[in-house]
Amino acid sequence: MARRYRYAIIKKKEAAKGKLSVGLAIASLLLFGGAVGIAYVLEGSYGFIVGGICLFAALLSVYGFLMGISSFSKEKCTHRTSIIGSILNGIFMVGWLAFFLMGV
Repeated sequence: MARRYRYAIIKKKEAAKGKLSVGLAIASLLLFGGAVGIAYVLEGSYGFIVGGICLFAALLSVYGFLMGISSFSKEKCTHRTSIIGSILNGIFMVGWLAFFLMGV
């Protein structure tokens, strides 16, 4: 008679810094949408407010990328959110850099 092997699936936690990374990517995207909305409502005036919001969103994206990269060092947890957060924040960082360089 054949032996039956029973396997147990262990649920691992997500890395906390990975969750933070995804949250910061979402916050950066929401701040971009808010900046576009404010620029539309104010009809292009008060550009320093919109620029400040965009600069803060870019800094959030950089910090989220660093948190996503540093979360890979944690062991015994899954890194799904770390991967997603690092990729999204990397894309947003490049986008913000291109956005700022177009304005210079």
